[in-house]
Amino acid sequence: MALQAGIVGLPNVGKSTLFNALTSGKAQSANFPFCTIEPNVGIISVPDERLDALAKIWEPGNVIPTVVEIVDIAGLVKGASKGEGLGNQFLGNIRDVDAIIHVVRCFDDPNVIHVDGSVDPVRDKEIIDMELLFKDLDTVEKRIEKQSKMAKSGDKDMIRIVEELKRLKAHLEAGRPARSFARDEDEKERLRDLHLLTNKPILYLANVEEAAAAGGNEHVEKLKKAIEGENAELLVVSAAIEAEIAELDTEEERKEFLVMMGLEEPGLYRLIRATYRLLDLITFFTAGEKEVRAWTVRRGAKAPEAAGVIHSDFQKGFIRAEVISFEDYIHYGSEAAAKEAGRMRLEGKEYIVQDGDVMHFRFNV
Repeated sequence: MALQAGIVGLPNVGKSTLFNALTSGKAQSANFPFCTIEPNVGIISVPDERLDALAKIWEPGNVIPTVVEIVDIAGLVKGASKGEGLGNQFLGNIRDVDAIIHVVRCFDDPNVIHVDGSVDPVRDKEIIDMELLFKDLDTVEKRIEKQSKMAKSGDKDMIRIVEELKRLKAHLEAGRPARSFARDEDEKERLRDLHLLTNKPILYLANVEEAAAAGGNEHVEKLKKAIEGENAELLVVSAAIEAEIAELDTEEERKEFLVMMGLEEPGLYRLIRATYRLLDLITFFTAGEKEVRAWTVRRGAKAPEAAGVIHSDFQKGFIRAEVISFEDYIHYGSEAAAKEAGRMRLEGKEYIVQDGDVMHFRFNV
């Protein structure tokens, strides 16, 4: 299954509006809580100017971007960790995704009700944080109980793991997410095995009114201060603007609308690219007369793994990869010219794919 990012937040913060603009999906957007009960999954193309540049060189029959999967998860409420508001179901949906996009309401509008009666982005963020923490605490406490029984045999490794879990419990009880828990590689692996919600990478998205889309507002500034030290990115987007852009028919109309709103590009483009980074993904390309295509791998992937993304036979019979950096490809204006200049490299099985590599794989099955 592809890596997924889940959109979470309180009811009526704009999650489904953003999802619909992203995917042109069918998620119901309405002015009441729980208008999205089952998670909706959207497959979204990743905007990449490099793909366009390669396509100009080759003028191929097909140009295929890479994609990222977004899941629209119904709104959480206070008490979700105890089952309030279908909380168990929603938290289970969050557990299934690889990263979290936390949408926070940063706009005032008396016509859009707030589940808690007022707009307060810091309070809203903390409600979600605490529900995820409470669920993680429950998970850790159950694991401590199980491991403690096993540690009674005197097994030193098991005793050490129990002590580690107790430190993690204290960390969560102090209101700190699992992703900030100090640990070595072995501890990281055990932490992944727990599937903790607060161990997932997170991106905060401040949903603002149209007038604040370019510069933010007071609510955004409060949210910025609240997430200091979390090592998390904050994006400012107006879901209302993105919904309007999604309704426009032509690229020219969209550009005119963006100029009118004082924006350089749709906010959703920034969101998609930020989500791609959040999932720790990079892009490599294949290019030729028939097709120019972007492909996705996790950062740190080696050449055979990248070959396997295209076809499993490429990975099984991998011999070598012919690699030209995107910068060299564009600088020399063609694959042939880059080769002539000695800028094509032959890489083996241990080569770590770099973002922007243009690759051709040699294989034998």
